Amino acid sequence: MKLPKTYGFLKRELNTIEKSLNESIQADHPILRKASTELLSAGGKRIRPVFVLLAGRLGNPKTDQIKTVAVSLELIHMATLVHDDVIDNAELRRGKPTIKHLYGNRVAMYAGDYILARALEVITTIDHPDIHRILSKTLVEVSIGEIEQLKDRFNWNQNFRDYLRRIKRKTALLIATSCQLGAIAAGADYKESRKLYKYGYYVGMSYQVIDDILDFTASSRQLGKPAGNDLRQGNITLPILIAMHDASFHQLIKNAFKAREITEPVIEEVLRRLDESGAIEKSYEISNHYLQKALHILETLPDFDSKKTLADIASYLGKRRS
Repeated sequence: MKLPKTYGFLKRELNTIEKSLNESIQADHPILRKASTELLSAGGKRIRPVFVLLAGRLGNPKTDQIKTVAVSLELIHMATLVHDDVIDNAELRRGKPTIKHLYGNRVAMYAGDYILARALEVITTIDHPDIHRILSKTLVEVSIGEIEQLKDRFNWNQNFRDYLRRIKRKTALLIATSCQLGAIAAGADYKESRKLYKYGYYVGMSYQVIDDILDFTASSRQLGKPAGNDLRQGNITLPILIAMHDASFHQLIKNAFKAREITEPVIEEVLRRLDESGAIEKSYEISNHYLQKALHILETLPDFDSKKTLADIASYLGKRRS
């Protein structure tokens, strides 16, 4: 089953959110408007709005605040993508040219800032201090994560804790916040919203580990960018970290990072060595560990009509192989 079928009953709400996203990014300046619209039209899973909507069913799902939160969080996610593409010097995203590639770094950075500003403007219509406090704290952590990732580029002396902290800030926090704020916007009990936060955190960790695996195992066509792209950018992800327990593999990465140029022969050698090392299988085991923790959290929540869907989505995201 494809992921959208899992939450097909949300189609009408997601269409409304898509329309609101389009309305939110319209700018008077033609370049900002065109760049933002092109990013939106490139598509995406809209996973964060889905989590907001599903978590909102723990309370009153009919409140307009839920859709407002969903729009704001997806805009924040879009803004981070634009900024990431500048930092990574990325030319493709989802198989299409990035804003950075089309308009250059300066326009891309301002476009990302514009989308972020629109996200914050959207959510100001909600009068709920907890929502603004939680979102602000999340944005601070996400920003720190971006700086830390930039600082650690081409740094071969990293450990497991460094990696987990990085993917928490890169991916898991925004998914966790989507779940928590969806529940809070719907008037759910605070303790239950915190459980959904933990669920989202564990799903986000599992999801990012799988993404990092697929960066080496999926085809360039599936990825919409070159295989091994993270390594090309000087980023150490979980499969590499595990394989580096082998001294010769560690030396391979160290030499490549010292040169600050990851050539195609190096990528080919890395792919071969990863396949032989068992690092991919071990990475899947760690992803599954987080997946099981997410499912366990769900079991502690009272029954509500999207509980099974949340479990199905977590399982789908945590068991992807392409």
